[in-house]
Amino acid sequence: MRIPFIAGNWKMNLTLSEAENFVKIVSGRLPDADQIETAIAASPLFLPSMIKLSKDSPLKIAAQNCFYKDNGAYTGEVSPMTLKDIGVSYVILGHSERRRYFHETNKMINLKVLSVLKNGMSPIIGCDEKMSKIKSNHHMKWLDNPVSEALRGVSAEDMSKVLIAYEPSWAIGTGRAASKEEAEDGCSLIRTTISELYSPQIADQVRILYGGSVSDKNVANLMQCHDIDGVLAGKASLQPEKFLKLLNYQK
Repeated sequence: MRIPFIAGNWKMNLTLSEAENFVKIVSGRLPDADQIETAIAASPLFLPSMIKLSKDSPLKIAAQNCFYKDNGAYTGEVSPMTLKDIGVSYVILGHSERRRYFHETNKMINLKVLSVLKNGMSPIIGCDEKMSKIKSNHHMKWLDNPVSEALRGVSAEDMSKVLIAYEPSWAIGTGRAASKEEAEDGCSLIRTTISELYSPQIADQVRILYGGSVSDKNVANLMQCHDIDGVLAGKASLQPEKFLKLLNYQK
C-alpha cells in the first residue's frame, strides 16, 4: 500500500521566524506518518532550525534543491552531503521553476538524483512535461521523456526511495489546476513509464504526486485518483491552517 504524501513547497517565501512559528503550530496536529506522510520544503537558511523544532513530530523537512557534488569550488550551491548531515529527508529536484529560470536540463537533474540517493535521501523529482505528450494508438506517450532521463542509472533497489511529482507547467502558480482527469492521465503515464523501465511491481510501489495550483478545494478530488498518491502544494502550504486543511482532505 502506498502511503499518501502531502508536501508543501514554500519556494522563496516566509522569514525564519515565520517558518519556526509554522512548525510549532502544526507539529501537534499532524496525522501519524503511517497514515499520511507530511513534509515541508523550505529555504536552506531555515532547514536546521525547522529540523530541530520538528524532531518529535511526524513532519519531514525537505530541501528545495541541491548540487550534484558533495563539495568543491561551487560558490552559492548547496551540498547534498551537508543536507544529509543536518537531517534533511527529501530533496525536490527538477522543479519546473528550476528548469524554466535556471535552465536545468534532464542530464543535470539526473546527476542530482544520483547524488541525493548516494547520500541516503529521497528525491522528489519534478516532471514538467510542457504539454509534450501525444496520444498514440489510444495511449499517451511522451515526446521527450523527462522521467526516463531523470532515472537514468537509478537502481531498482533505489526506486523505493524515489517520488515523482507531475507538474504541468501551465498549472504552476497560475491558479489553474489540472482537472482530476488531466492530473490522473499525467500520473498514470509516469507510472507506465516506470513499469516499462523497471517492472510493474516497482511501478506500483513508487509514489507519484500532483503539483500545480493545489488547494484545499481540489485536493480531495485529486486524491481519489488511482495513480495520484499525494500533492506538492505551493501557496496552499504557506499558512499553517491552510496546510492542515490539505492534510484533512478525507474529512
